[in-house]
Amino acid sequence: MAESKDKGTISKVEQWQERIAEQERRGISVRQFCKEQGLGEHCFYDWRRRLRERQQPMQFALLQTGAAPLEPARETNLELVLRSGERLRIGSGVSAATLRTVLEVLRA
Repeated sequence: MAESKDKGTISKVEQWQERIAEQERRGISVRQFCKEQGLGEHCFYDWRRRLRERQQPMQFALLQTGAAPLEPARETNLELVLRSGERLRIGSGVSAATLRTVLEVLRA
C-alpha cells in the first residue's frame, strides 16, 4: 500500500490515524463514531488493524530503581505502581492508543 502526498493534503494512513485517535479521544463506541462520520464499521476496524500491524513493537527501559521514594513528575497525570514497586508515570500528552498498548504489554 503506497501512500503519496501532495502538498497540503494528507495520506489515507494519516487520515485514518486521526479518525481512530479522535474516536478514542471522544470515548464513544466505534458504531456511534462511524455513524456520526458516515463511515462503515468494517472499514474502521480494518484500518485500525492495519495501523496496529504497522506499529513497531514498543520497548521499555527502566530508568531508575532503588528503595528511595520517587517524587511524581509535575507533568504526570497518572502514575501506576506495579507489584514490583516500580512506577510508570504517564504524562498528559500520551495518546489513548499508546496507553492501551502499554497496558496490553504489562498484562502479558
